Amino acid sequence: MDLEQELMQRLTQSEDDIIQIRRHLHEHPEVSFKEKETHAYIKNFYHDLDCIVRNCGTGYGILVDIDSGKPGPKLALRADFDALSIQENNDLSFKSQNPGVMHACGHDGHTAYMMVLAKNLIALKNQLKGSIRIIHQPAEEVYPGGAKSMIKDGALKDVDNVIGIHVMSTMPTGAIGYHLGDSQTGRSNFTVTFTGKGGHASMPQLSNDAIVAGSYFVTALQTIVSRRIEPADHASITVGSFDGVGTNNVIKESVTLKGDVRIMRESTRTVIHKQLKQIIQGIESTFGVKADYQIITDVPVLYNDPKFTAQTVEDIKAANIPEVTQVTDFGAQDPSEDFSYFALKRPSTFLYVGCDVNDGQTHPHHSPNFLMDERCLLIAAKAAGTATLRYLFK
Repeated sequence: MDLEQELMQRLTQSEDDIIQIRRHLHEHPEVSFKEKETHAYIKNFYHDLDCIVRNCGTGYGILVDIDSGKPGPKLALRADFDALSIQENNDLSFKSQNPGVMHACGHDGHTAYMMVLAKNLIALKNQLKGSIRIIHQPAEEVYPGGAKSMIKDGALKDVDNVIGIHVMSTMPTGAIGYHLGDSQTGRSNFTVTFTGKGGHASMPQLSNDAIVAGSYFVTALQTIVSRRIEPADHASITVGSFDGVGTNNVIKESVTLKGDVRIMRESTRTVIHKQLKQIIQGIESTFGVKADYQIITDVPVLYNDPKFTAQTVEDIKAANIPEVTQVTDFGAQDPSEDFSYFALKRPSTFLYVGCDVNDGQTHPHHSPNFLMDERCLLIAAKAAGTATLRYLFK
């Protein structure tokens, strides 16, 4: 039996372990920057294994180094492990036990498959070349994210390339997706507070209504994408919060709005930020209000290195993994992902593994009804395992 066959057999035999770990993590989710117990659970898993484990970054990041002791390249595999502030609606035997917190994006699955894959790679390390670094990353969901501090703390030291995988409920189970080049949106956030002059609703001429100014701001934002961005480009602007709560006979003195920007090219981010500032300044002048605002550049556009991605995809295709039904370019994806920070530093690829439960309903990510077909986890482990072995022995 060759090495790849042995790893695939080991992973097949370990599928129940992957699912058991995933369900434990799903029952005990923790939000970004507060993953203390998850961190301890992951570290304890590696305690008696023949690898080097250390904390990394300002949060709860963990690095696991698997060194064959032989010359060769160094490949990093990354999985995230934070949950979201969402109350789970699913009726599962392993439903979240933490009120208001849920693994609603699949990070529990990412961590489970990665832990078991790492354990099997450690068992085979004397047969490998080069080395593998497992990056268990916290805080993917919340600005400023966990990737940046891990990189600053040496997560990519001596690493040549990085592979990441995300499960996707919008893709059929059995499918593996990829895309070359710009593959996921970059993100910015903004907060604006308009302050006017409050007063009595019967005497509006004596006041300066901040709600009216805020409403015009929301409307004016719609012109940025429709009139300032190339039609062939990809961009969206969303106002997700308009805090104007008051009472029926009082003119509101101030309102605060919070919003989200997504772009597929960094040059588009520059245009949108400029337009946001111009519109805010215009609202100030037109309505005589004062605006305090903050525009935060969050994650960059995720760039999949074309050469490295194409080679990784060919390696996975060539392995003929029996559980995989298709390996397809699924195009660029709308969500943002802080794996993009790793991809800025090293040639990287971020792949997608379908996890649709195929029950005739939709179970979107970041939804209280998010579900995954757990068969996807073995597929993710085998895809990453195959790509790793073929990478090391090129």
